[in-house]
Amino acid sequence: MGPHPAVAAIRLAVRRVLHDVLTLHPPVSPASVAVPGAASSCAPGRAPLVLVACSGGADSMALASALAFEAPRLGIRAGGVTVDHGLQPGSDLRAAEVVSRLTAFDLDPVEAVRVDVGREGGPEAAARDARYAALDAVAERHGAVAILLGHTRDDQAETVLLGLARGSGIRSLSGMATASGVGGRYRRPFLGLDRQTARKACMVQSLPVWDDPHNADPAYTRSRVRHEALPVLEKALGKGVVEALARTAQLSRDDADALDSWAAAVETSVRDDSGDLEVAKLYALPPAVRRRVLRRAAIAAGCPAGSLFARHLEEVDRLITGWRGQGAINLPGRVAVRRQGGRLVLRQG
Repeated sequence: MGPHPAVAAIRLAVRRVLHDVLTLHPPVSPASVAVPGAASSCAPGRAPLVLVACSGGADSMALASALAFEAPRLGIRAGGVTVDHGLQPGSDLRAAEVVSRLTAFDLDPVEAVRVDVGREGGPEAAARDARYAALDAVAERHGAVAILLGHTRDDQAETVLLGLARGSGIRSLSGMATASGVGGRYRRPFLGLDRQTARKACMVQSLPVWDDPHNADPAYTRSRVRHEALPVLEKALGKGVVEALARTAQLSRDDADALDSWAAAVETSVRDDSGDLEVAKLYALPPAVRRRVLRRAAIAAGCPAGSLFARHLEEVDRLITGWRGQGAINLPGRVAVRRQGGRLVLRQG
């Protein structure tokens, strides 16, 4: 008799990602390393290392169990890491319990990392920034080629709704990518699976899980989306809202990627010999492409990408489409944009 369907589904999802990782990071023999110019992120003679980021919740515990099962069969080393945000009493004990559970899966290396969560961008964004910084550091320290994250289709639907509420354009509707970070370090095998599948997989395997009270705290925006907004939508529109939102994310990502590629391809052609942007050539571009060119130019001039929003780009765009002699537009990062003699000049300082 084969595994329970939920267990089979999560293992298949992880297996597919691991096959992809092996394609990009095949094991390297000592002989191949000795060849001049050969390079690999794997240590000589060793298999690539993949880590699972585990909070102890159902999604990440199901992911850890699947990684522990599949990795040895593919000749991949598997380890785990849990991040202690220090935001709740006893968080250090919870982290120690997760380390114990990951170790029981025969994962190695396994460690807990304590982080200090700041305040910039709100509590959710600050915790996320601290968590990813810690995971990046762990990956670099151990030479891991990938870190698996337990985000599910439900998480994707929530992300799309949050992006829709911000009104930040098609990129914010793209949700989470299956691979992101430097070199595609972060992998999300479960974006095609719902949360209940992961929870069912834990139940049939008798895996203990921890339910983070923050996930049910209405003080957090994502929690309100999960427990209030999505149920209301499903009641009004019927089942299938989560699947539709996740599908929207993929379609939006495809469109956004295509537009980003278009903007990157034409950016050089709309600059003059001094590197300034030519207004007439910008005006001739479709608005979606033009604003992407403006975003790329602003970031290149020193504007922090995370602080550059749609409203900033709309103001800069009006220097092209609604020119009435207005003054410079000030962007984050002390970048100023002004129109001079048919050119857009972006300068920092």
